[in-house]
Amino acid sequence: MVPSWGGKRVRATDTRNPDYFHKVVDCQWACPAHTPVPEYIRLIAAGQYADAYMVNWKSNVFPGILGRTCDRPCEPACRRGRVEENNGDKPEPVAICRLKRVAADLKGDIAARLPKPGVKRNGKRIACVGGGPSSLTVARDLAPLGYEVTVFEADPKGGGFMRTQVPRFRLPEAVIDEEVGYILDLGVEFRGGTRIDSMKTLLAQHWDAVFVGSGAPRGRDLEIPGRAEAAAHIHIGIDWLSSVYFGHVTKVGKRVIVLGGGNTAMDCCRSSRRLGGDEVKVIVRSGFDEMKASPWEKEDAMHEGIPILDFRVPKAFIHENGKLTGMTFEKVRAEYDAKGRRKLVPTGEEDEFHACDEVLLAVGQENAFPWIERDCGIDFDEWGMPVVDKITFQSSRPDVLFGGDAAFGPKNIIWAVAHGHEAAVTIDKMLNGEDARDRPLPAVAVMSQKMGIHEWSYDNEVSLDERRKVPLAPKERALKDIKLEVELGFDVALALKETQRCLNCDVQTVFAPKLCIECDACIDICPVDSLTLAPNLEEPELRTHLTAPAVNLTQAIYVSDALPTARVMVKDEDVCLHCGLCAERCPTGAWDMQKVLIEITKAGPACRSRAPAPEEVVA
Repeated sequence: MVPSWGGKRVRATDTRNPDYFHKVVDCQWACPAHTPVPEYIRLIAAGQYADAYMVNWKSNVFPGILGRTCDRPCEPACRRGRVEENNGDKPEPVAICRLKRVAADLKGDIAARLPKPGVKRNGKRIACVGGGPSSLTVARDLAPLGYEVTVFEADPKGGGFMRTQVPRFRLPEAVIDEEVGYILDLGVEFRGGTRIDSMKTLLAQHWDAVFVGSGAPRGRDLEIPGRAEAAAHIHIGIDWLSSVYFGHVTKVGKRVIVLGGGNTAMDCCRSSRRLGGDEVKVIVRSGFDEMKASPWEKEDAMHEGIPILDFRVPKAFIHENGKLTGMTFEKVRAEYDAKGRRKLVPTGEEDEFHACDEVLLAVGQENAFPWIERDCGIDFDEWGMPVVDKITFQSSRPDVLFGGDAAFGPKNIIWAVAHGHEAAVTIDKMLNGEDARDRPLPAVAVMSQKMGIHEWSYDNEVSLDERRKVPLAPKERALKDIKLEVELGFDVALALKETQRCLNCDVQTVFAPKLCIECDACIDICPVDSLTLAPNLEEPELRTHLTAPAVNLTQAIYVSDALPTARVMVKDEDVCLHCGLCAERCPTGAWDMQKVLIEITKAGPACRSRAPAPEEVVA
């Protein structure tokens, strides 16, 4: 007799929906450009560096640049940090970003694998304002399709803030030249040294679409007492970094204060150390853990002897006859209300004085659109930002699109790339008479990895090693040369060891209920107790009745169709190691290891098809 249980049961998981397995591959889901991370890590492990580079180039456009500068949203999502138990209280994710750099450094000549210029033009003209990552991504996607793309850039060379605001000790110019060059060599017209001063004038040139990727070019000022009097010794951070790049600034005072807690502040303080600053400190009004700078950026600054002082609010610039002598700060602490909102309140301690010769302001960036006339059909909100559709990236004037920092304010390079891809899809669909809001589904390929009874086409052994640290140039050398790259990158041996820490999250344990005989062999062998045969209950209750409770509510659990006993196979995707032991132990082949390769559809014929992207299933 088949038992029955009451209550609302969990519906069987539809693995045909690409979103399901995409969300299991947390690193790819977290990456704004949805780069297939495990795929390129396996290629690096196999020594196929050029192949790994091309997987990256298709998605994130700038593998060499991002392998050095990305904010790494993929790494906090890495499941290694959730399933690992051998590295203490704070297990480390796979060094995804630095492995990307390995592919870029070791790829060799990939010119023959890039799209060729000279494709037949389709008669459509696209203007990109700004030569940064979002505009270059639009150009990269549309030029090979026959669009005539022109990039306007105020500076002489392309790259935008990647070139002028990221210091050379973090990102060598040769890397920028190479990867920007790959795009411009697709037949893109680059007009360097050309500043767009009027949107009306640009639109009068009858472009079929205009993409604005001009960044957030204005740094915020700090209007407190003494600002005007000591102006000669107080600089806006992003402007100062640009002046360093162009050689207008070659030295700083011995004592430098950097105000701000973001990555720009970290670049300013580290650059100051290399330009003669003996006593450089970062002072921030928030708490250390609340700073916007990436954790590794803060670590790098402190490694170079730069203290970070938190919970200090600037009160005044102190000067003598126009010469800056220091700053005063009020010490504060954080208090939180019942809704978790933070408020900084004075501690009541005496104000602090910090002596200095120069101050760099890195307290935020703002968009500036004085060149866009307010009567040209583009709506702006109360903060002076263009009203932009978050799906299509179109403004209130459909033929004018915005992306990167120009669309929604300052973020980072990988977000700008993602915006560029989506804007290119919109332009391609719009200029082919299709609804730009009808977004294409990703392309999905499902491939069994079975090579034999107990053999798979990938290395399924789970490494217990700790995360490898990237070697650094000696500090005494690094601080003497502002162009000397600090991070040396992984060599082949270190890279190979780090690739083995990847859990191959895109190789899924795929279950065939009709083959299951409910023998429990897979459950017995699972090293992390991620499998359970259980009655189908309401999801909150089902999660607590598993071999090990599935406590991460942000990660879906896999639930099969009903088995002969009316039970279901349940898998906690959150902790699965993708080791394949369940498939090796199963006597009937109910479990299989299948690679689910998901690629986000870019501009081109695939994005213009209204039919869902086909799902290729290879047994």
